Amino acid sequence: MRFIALILVLAGCRSADAPPAANPPADTGIVNPVLDTDFPDPTVIRANGKYYAYATQTRRDGRMLNIQVASSADLQHWTVLGDALPQKPAWASTTQDFWAPHVLYDSTLQQYVMFYSAESDEAETGKCLAVAFADKPEGPFTDKGTPLRCGEHFANIDPMAFTDPASGKKLLYWGSDGEPIRVQEMADDWRSFKPGTMPQPVLWPRQEATYSNLIEGAWVTLHDGKYYLYYSGDNCCGDHPNYAVMIARANQPSGPFTRYGEASGSGSSVILETDSNWLAPGHNSIFTDDEGNEWMAYHAMHPYAKGPRVMCLQRVVYEQGWPVVGKH
Repeated sequence: MRFIALILVLAGCRSADAPPAANPPADTGIVNPVLDTDFPDPTVIRANGKYYAYATQTRRDGRMLNIQVASSADLQHWTVLGDALPQKPAWASTTQDFWAPHVLYDSTLQQYVMFYSAESDEAETGKCLAVAFADKPEGPFTDKGTPLRCGEHFANIDPMAFTDPASGKKLLYWGSDGEPIRVQEMADDWRSFKPGTMPQPVLWPRQEATYSNLIEGAWVTLHDGKYYLYYSGDNCCGDHPNYAVMIARANQPSGPFTRYGEASGSGSSVILETDSNWLAPGHNSIFTDDEGNEWMAYHAMHPYAKGPRVMCLQRVVYEQGWPVVGKH
């Protein structure tokens, strides 16, 4: 059986089981990193004939950008446009901790909707899930005025919104800090959770697994009737990062999700991890290009620098009902 951990290098990262490729595959034309600057937790969307990418806060040209936004016409050449959230919300007016944005376009609202995480000004409130709205993909996005959900530590971070094509339900996934990835249905306007609903765990960390003591960065897609949950773990940053992308699958968006390692008997659900080119790849998003090809955007570090988390891209294909990254 072919292992899902098989990764071929696209000037990027691979599975530990795959030999390094001498050159990036010619059919993609992409050379990583596509954005060689600090651009963590990237989300990419298509809008108005371009691609837009959003990322966690950073300092650039002497000023802080709360939520970074960049654009590209070809996926290879990117221009950082500035701050997609230039005005901090009133409940987070003094913090400089804004991260992990996810942006979508709602055709009914005719607005771009951005979910993100932020540190509240009130210490007892902790870290929060938030949502903001804009008329243009580059922003400016305006926060709705109050956070969606808060709590101590890092359990309420890394939001990802998903509209289930089968049911039409609007769902929000999130989680980190040794707690499960959770999902909850949202109201039609994305401004609150749907009354009467509660967060439900869909995947728990596994303390015995190499990367799964902490899981975060959830991303859900639907392919051929199956729901795929991408997630990352367990240490993205610092002097000793240990980070990778893993995969699980379900018949419903609320689960139960089965890890690839369980389904295949391989014991590993990793589809992207450190190699000789890149260190600690993870916190991915999935998007489709103009030709219908599926891509993964993620951050990684130069192994010799262990500094900025730069943005990389890899093609995604499916084999035996599971996504494979970097094989074309």
